[in-house]
Amino acid sequence: MRNIKIIIEYDGTNYAGWQRQKNIMTIQEKVETAIEAITGEKTQITGASRTDAGVHSKGYVGNFYTDSKIHVEKFTGAINSKLPLDIVILHSFEMPCEFHSRYNSTGKLYSYTILNRYESVAIGRNYIYHHKRMLDIDAMKQAAEYFMGTHDFSAFKNLGSSVKTSVRTIFKLDIIKNEDIIKIYIAADGFLYNMVRIIVGALIRVGEGKINPNEIENIILSKERARAGKSAPPGGLCLEEVFY
Repeated sequence: MRNIKIIIEYDGTNYAGWQRQKNIMTIQEKVETAIEAITGEKTQITGASRTDAGVHSKGYVGNFYTDSKIHVEKFTGAINSKLPLDIVILHSFEMPCEFHSRYNSTGKLYSYTILNRYESVAIGRNYIYHHKRMLDIDAMKQAAEYFMGTHDFSAFKNLGSSVKTSVRTIFKLDIIKNEDIIKIYIAADGFLYNMVRIIVGALIRVGEGKINPNEIENIILSKERARAGKSAPPGGLCLEEVFY
């Protein structure tokens, strides 16, 4: 039995996220169907994490077991030949049998893209969040400092999330503005359900002047989801890389 690791890029616009679900199309289902078509085997992919409906990825990681004799480098093109154009296998590697895409991960890097101008955009609209009101980048950067380090992020996870602990360590949170595009990069040893989108939503509230940057510290300490405010929409979110 072989263990094949694949790196996947996808546009999540037309899908209900990564994880297979009944009666609704997901990335996992599409990739598993493509692998079955080339190997003749029913395959279940282990994914690094789940991404929500409308969220994109440049470097999603999954692994699957197979008895196929296909050369490991040939899996990339073979699977791609059975996939729609909005899902692409970038690389394929043969791994030790014990490799697990989720449990062996040491962290992830996400990006969130905001178009900050009054006019909307036609090209690339599926990959940004259009925010008309001008945002105070300096205030957002001040607020970002309070997220850094190890904290209980209970206030920044969606209700109903079942995890053993809400403690996570954020080791990167950069906010970069280039003309009317704001890019937020956030890396951590792990993320809670909707954690990145909730953090971005809170940063946007700071940028709008609705809360002061130092209020972020109090929100974290409160562990109260309601105090963090609304999540940012999914379209601007992209999983950039999974670390091992």
